Amino acid sequence: MKGLLLLQLGTPDDPSPAAVRRYLREFLSDPMVIDINPIGRWALLNLIILPTRPAKSAEAYQQIWTEEGSPLRIHSEALADALAERLGSDYKVALGMRYGSGSIAEALDSLDEAGVDEIVVFPLYPQYAMSSTGTALAKLYELAADRSIVPPLQVLPDFYDHPGYLDAAANILKSHSDEFQPDHILFSYHGLPERHVRKSDRSGQHCLASDGCCDIITPANRSCYRAQCYATTRGIVERLGLQPGEYSQGFQSRLGRTPWIQPYTDEVIPELLERGVKRLLVSCPSFVSDCLETLEEIGLRAREDFIEAGGEDFALVPCLNSDPDWVDVVADMVRLS
Repeated sequence: MKGLLLLQLGTPDDPSPAAVRRYLREFLSDPMVIDINPIGRWALLNLIILPTRPAKSAEAYQQIWTEEGSPLRIHSEALADALAERLGSDYKVALGMRYGSGSIAEALDSLDEAGVDEIVVFPLYPQYAMSSTGTALAKLYELAADRSIVPPLQVLPDFYDHPGYLDAAANILKSHSDEFQPDHILFSYHGLPERHVRKSDRSGQHCLASDGCCDIITPANRSCYRAQCYATTRGIVERLGLQPGEYSQGFQSRLGRTPWIQPYTDEVIPELLERGVKRLLVSCPSFVSDCLETLEEIGLRAREDFIEAGGEDFALVPCLNSDPDWVDVVADMVRLS
């Protein structure tokens, strides 16, 4: 029997300030997320972030929380269940969260109990970043190193340009675009500090050194999150036949005062309004599961800002979640690994 380990970010256990504080403490204590000196990270977390942010984040979570729980967990578990059904009895599927309950360690335990002979590891992040795929794999290797028996681990690569992923993302976007009839489509990706992008540059001379640094994937930027995001947009745009001027790209969710990769989504949207865009459709291709950043930050807050500033209508394209086409793509990727 083979094991399939899905790696996901994680979520608070409930939308209370106490649960959100526990989650944020674990998440933001990770040196691959806030990659500054330990003393500075401790001070930032304990003196600035944790005294105020948990209550604000809890309010945001409360707006999207369902009777079944966190949307991220619900959609991730639905994907795992669908893959288990699609792959059949030859595979044991487990979901491991990098932070919070349902951890990677618990997922490894379940695979060990099932007696799997090898494990296919699938990080649920289309584009690589040290603060997502990187830290999840680092934690996995750390946990594996402490075990007496470690089955062979086969890690699937970043899938930002995988034809199946791009087809599935384009199809779900097209179905919503045909229904909504937008004036413009905005691709909004999670942001990163610029220093994270520079750390991924093998040459030390390419990333963010020119306006066109992300136009093509090269040996220097092949692990650059920003370059991979632009490649994803190009792949979807090509499939939909969108023309320049019909779409834009931005990066959301920035935190703190240090420079993050640009353009910023919350600055792109007002610019689109000034250009006369009245009906805006937003897709978030750096997420495969709907979560706080898609449902609340874009689906609620960005929509409210757009309408209040004079826009007529605004819609969010759902993530792939457990869409049957996406399940087929992942199952094929796993079988071919």
